[in-house]
Amino acid sequence: MSDSPAPPATRLAVLIPFAIVTLIWGSTWLVIRGQLGVVPPSWSVCYRFLVAGIAMLAYATARGERIRLDRQGLGFATVLGVCLFCGNFNLIYRAEQYVTSGLVAVVFALLLLPNAVFGAIFLKQRLGKQLLLGSAVALAGITLLFIREARIDPHGPVQAITGIAMTLAGTLAASVGNVMQGTARAKRYPMISTIGVAMLIGSGFDAVLAFAISGPPVIDTSPAYIFGTLYLGLIASALAFPLYFGVIRAIGPAKAAYSGVIVPVIAMALSTVFEHYHWSTLSAFGALLALIGLVIALMERKPAR
Repeated sequence: MSDSPAPPATRLAVLIPFAIVTLIWGSTWLVIRGQLGVVPPSWSVCYRFLVAGIAMLAYATARGERIRLDRQGLGFATVLGVCLFCGNFNLIYRAEQYVTSGLVAVVFALLLLPNAVFGAIFLKQRLGKQLLLGSAVALAGITLLFIREARIDPHGPVQAITGIAMTLAGTLAASVGNVMQGTARAKRYPMISTIGVAMLIGSGFDAVLAFAISGPPVIDTSPAYIFGTLYLGLIASALAFPLYFGVIRAIGPAKAAYSGVIVPVIAMALSTVFEHYHWSTLSAFGALLALIGLVIALMERKPAR
């Protein structure tokens, strides 16, 4: 494959959706925090992807896309829905019950590493040394953030360990869904309708999980909760995921995950303002080190795609 620079039109076709997704997802961590309270986390995740899935299929119908999938397509959508729209988000929502939304965003930025590893295994994309070095530096920064959280938490390190462990588990689940979008099979099916079906399947699994853990559905009718659900369902999901998956198909899952370099900056800034996150020398250095590590990986001279 040629390493010559992409023409401007091609670069813009990647950079514009990349920028939109980054700005949207930088804000979602704080909005998710507002979803936690009256409504159990799994029901909030269920409502989010019910709204998103309906919106996606309505849009697909308006575009004239085929909605009905064959058996293999339905299997693909089911795995995507279970991993990304059920497992990933249930873990992330619960993680924010233990640590701040900004810290969850910083840890989730390590999505770059499993995306790169899974991309190398399943998509035969090169795993560069600089990417591994940058990921190691970022992991060192995450460790410092954990140490700081463990020191200040009145419950001891257990709460910080739980929140970070849930985020890492959610990151692995998200990575499976990301890498699936880089496969040849993903390109056999219309993107919008396939994602819509996957979201509805994920929402169904979310409902089963929510009922098993928390009992019958609970709803919060406050404007803040309703607006937050619509924002997460329509903007952060129905709009953002197709844009992000398009970037994955263009440049590969490892490079697409570089949005994680900027997302934590936005999330930590919002957490500082709205959650009164107090910075210490250790936490500032840890966050800086995590971002430096991701930038080192970003500067890989010969990307996977």
